[in-house]
Amino acid sequence: MGPNEFDPQRSLQVLHMTVFSQSFSPCGKFLAAGNNYGEIGVFSLSAALGPEATEDSKTPIVTFKAHDGPVYSLLSTDSQLLSAGNGEVRAWNWAELVKKGSKAVWSRKPQYKTSLEVPEINAMIINTKDNSLLMAGGDNKIHVMDLESGDFKMVLEGHSDYIHCLALRDSAGECLSGSEDGAVRIWDFRTGRQVHSIEVFKYQECSRPQYGKYISCLTTDSDWMLCGGGPSLSLWHLRSVTPTTVYPVPGCQREACFHQDLVLSVGDGPFVSHCHLSGDVKARIPCTPPSLYSMRLNYSSQEHRVLSVAGSSGKIDIFTNFGYRAFSLTFT
Repeated sequence: MGPNEFDPQRSLQVLHMTVFSQSFSPCGKFLAAGNNYGEIGVFSLSAALGPEATEDSKTPIVTFKAHDGPVYSLLSTDSQLLSAGNGEVRAWNWAELVKKGSKAVWSRKPQYKTSLEVPEINAMIINTKDNSLLMAGGDNKIHVMDLESGDFKMVLEGHSDYIHCLALRDSAGECLSGSEDGAVRIWDFRTGRQVHSIEVFKYQECSRPQYGKYISCLTTDSDWMLCGGGPSLSLWHLRSVTPTTVYPVPGCQREACFHQDLVLSVGDGPFVSHCHLSGDVKARIPCTPPSLYSMRLNYSSQEHRVLSVAGSSGKIDIFTNFGYRAFSLTFT
């Protein structure tokens, strides 16, 4: 089939596409996005944001099959793009990807109980202090891998159900994890032991039994933590382990972050919510996907400083001014 010929099967795939994960390149000029078909698309922000941008500039410069199942998580190091799918993490050199190459440079699987167990890995984070990669998902555990050697050096166990999200608290040498079991667990990097468990759903101001108790988004800033999911999106002071602010954002939130004096979040519904730290909703900005799974801020390049939002669509919304959608990148 020629490059310009209509492919009905691909059109159906794009129609039913969900983009679960995103990561900007170290230089900030490219965006990688992973979808439910195991594909990674690499988009050029330089081309899409340029004065001579066309619709073709907003399509991938390369799309390749990375995993047999969905690409649940993407993460960039100084030189590589890491992708996680069902039971496995793979690495791709950014320098080769932008030249349209797509050969994995390494692949690692955590040690699971049986060879038949293939739990999805949908959260990854890097601890730069010891150059380790933390990954978590369907086996309820956090696996810690040395990025230099590729060896798995620690397993953090304590959750009784699927882990959705991870966050670091560098100032205290701690890792936080949010799970389907309703708890945010705090772990000490040095010992690998749990130091605290916060059952968010048991706090009346956060509890929303109609949505469940799971924690699907989690982020930290020094002594502060944002978390949400079944329970309301809420801001916590970690030293006192108390919720200080509950945000009146409808639906379950899947991603949240601090940005200047605001809290940004996405989840059920086609909106990016902007909230003041005090709890007021400042704005809800419309998006293209009807439900949102991923939100990323590009801090790597001042010239390409954008917010990207993706979800149950083949389109990834790009915000140059965070108050409105500038355009969409599109899988083809």
